[in-house]
Amino acid sequence: MAYFAAVLARTGAGWDVSETELDDVETLADLTDLARETAEDDDTVLVFIEQEDAWFAVLRIDGEDDPRIFVSDAAAAARSSYGSVLTDELIEQDGEADFDDLDGLVAGLDEDDDAAAGDEADDADEDDEPAGRNATPVGPIGDSELLSEFGLGQAALLELAGEGAAPGDALGEIAEALGCGEVLEAVR
Repeated sequence: MAYFAAVLARTGAGWDVSETELDDVETLADLTDLARETAEDDDTVLVFIEQEDAWFAVLRIDGEDDPRIFVSDAAAAARSSYGSVLTDELIEQDGEADFDDLDGLVAGLDEDDDAAAGDEADDADEDDEPAGRNATPVGPIGDSELLSEFGLGQAALLELAGEGAAPGDALGEIAEALGCGEVLEAVR
């Protein structure tokens, strides 16, 4: 399957866009390092990744901050080598958030339910995950607000990720919103 990847580095004059190879990318840290190499000072760097007719992703790096990630279709991306680098990280983060929310669920039990829940917990192996836990969702996943400050809000990004949207067209529209559509098309 064909991939397209581009790095968009924010500069004082706008966006510097260059196509990039992902051959040496095996982890999110590898991808983040690749993006940071193109940064001017601590300016924003975006990485666009697209697998033809399947999914697209946007990775945003601001200086030394943790990367922000948006993937248009987690299930499709998880089936590809480069997409799984992103979806695995997002699913892991989502799983940690779910764990934090369990306290609220347990606090709502009455005493009888509390005792039953304790008995069931004793019977369960500590390593067992709840059913469906860490399953790859279908559809968009990640930070859908990562481009809001550039004029592309959450609703617009989710619409571009929606059913029937071509990943290449979506990245082109995102680049247009950023003011670098022609430059992105030139490196395609």
